[in-house]
Amino acid sequence: MRSLFPVTDLTTSTSGGEVPSGPLTDREDREPGRDGRADREWSLDELAEAYAYPADLPAGTSWLRANMVSTLDGAAQHDGRSQPISCAADMRIFGTLRALADVVIAGAGTVRLEGYRPARAREAFAARRAAAGQGPAPAIAVVSGSLDLDFALPLFTEPLVPTLVVTGAGAPADRIAAARKAGAEVVIAGEGTRVDPARAVRELAERGLRRQLTEGGPRLLGQFVAAGALDELCLTLSPMLTAGDAQRIAGGPGVAVPERFALASLLEEDGFLFGRYRR
Repeated sequence: MRSLFPVTDLTTSTSGGEVPSGPLTDREDREPGRDGRADREWSLDELAEAYAYPADLPAGTSWLRANMVSTLDGAAQHDGRSQPISCAADMRIFGTLRALADVVIAGAGTVRLEGYRPARAREAFAARRAAAGQGPAPAIAVVSGSLDLDFALPLFTEPLVPTLVVTGAGAPADRIAAARKAGAEVVIAGEGTRVDPARAVRELAERGLRRQLTEGGPRLLGQFVAAGALDELCLTLSPMLTAGDAQRIAGGPGVAVPERFALASLLEEDGFLFGRYRR
């Protein structure tokens, strides 16, 4: 993996010497210590530093980032799942983003389709999480208005920290009772059966879950975008073409005026681009 942006990562020598002039050969471009472009697998610590949450979050506020993958022609999935358009480096970043978060937010459809399980504690991030005052693993928060969920799944019966179910005040009472019986914490964040995405962010933050990560799906991400609740997008651009009619990374009604985000960093490995865009 190499850093393409900020540009200083390309022009500063990792060995402390001067940057070689002229183009590098393929071998030199992959040689550690040549000019900061060493094509190697980054350690989990390096990825954690690259994707760290803002250290200066004001008290009582939160930071919501999304992690999504897209093909060159805009598909967020292939055959209904994101794994076929992903890669090993993307999965390492996926795991790192989870390990840095207080809570992972996902729509009910994505939970069912991707076979969500509880987040696990990872020794590589234990000291970092402890220093940040976090528990051993992030909580999973499932957004669902109908609560059409299988509460016998390990996501609800075997989590290190209780799974949260985010729903509206008008959700079916029997389903709310079933969620609580399974050990889930029910978070009311809307009227009727509709979940208000901005309110969901606030409700989770009030529970101390300020470092927030959403993994979609596209419908949920579209709701966060429409509500102006998204602070950061971590987007993997996969060098693949799928055609077809797969969803984009964000769906639902469009915004009145497109909101521009700023590029914060850009990494590359094996043709995959890993960008971070911030409000």
